[in-house]
Amino acid sequence: MRNLKAVDTDAEYGAVPGTVHVQVTFTSPSGDRRSGCVEETTATARVRLPEPLGGRKLVVDNRTVFTADGAKPPALRMCGELGCHPPATGCTPASYDQALLAAGAPMHTYRDAEHCDGRWLVLDFSWRTGPACGSDDGGSACSSRLGDRWFFRAAPSGWKPVFESAAGGCGAVRRQVPRFPVALCAELAPLSAALHPSHPPAPASPTAGAGSAPAATAR
Repeated sequence: MRNLKAVDTDAEYGAVPGTVHVQVTFTSPSGDRRSGCVEETTATARVRLPEPLGGRKLVVDNRTVFTADGAKPPALRMCGELGCHPPATGCTPASYDQALLAAGAPMHTYRDAEHCDGRWLVLDFSWRTGPACGSDDGGSACSSRLGDRWFFRAAPSGWKPVFESAAGGCGAVRRQVPRFPVALCAELAPLSAALHPSHPPAPASPTAGAGSAPAATAR
């Protein structure tokens, strides 16, 4: 690796309020396996800002964001997919979006139903399949969807997926997660086979441990 450098690009490309942009560049023959450059290493590049960072965020290469909030100076804290200040775990739309990310839901997913008590959560969600459509005109190409149902428990870092199942009722989830509250699953209807064709749903089980369930995946 040669010519490693870090440059404050705000002066050249224009500053964005509340942020400082830095670009890190270097040259390396690693793309050519014949060069013998096949190992990885770490290196340090220094950049001097024209003024203190203060409360602004530091954006490196337009995708990695750091903040001084919650960090011990002079260190910075790297922000995650949900930003530098993720929503508190709870029964809120922002928190449900975090749960979808944790479950690996596809892009452009719609939340269909939520059942939440602050410590446990059930999310039904679906996503369109087929060609892009401008509006729902009733055609099968625009209305085709797939869906799933995930169960979560609250953790300090956010909602954690614990189980996935298309079954109704509590039988499937409480066999894998016995502490899951009956109040959140007793009235769950099975997902339709059209939404979840790989796991044809069984009849709903209104009480824990009763009835059968389709193949389900514990996480």
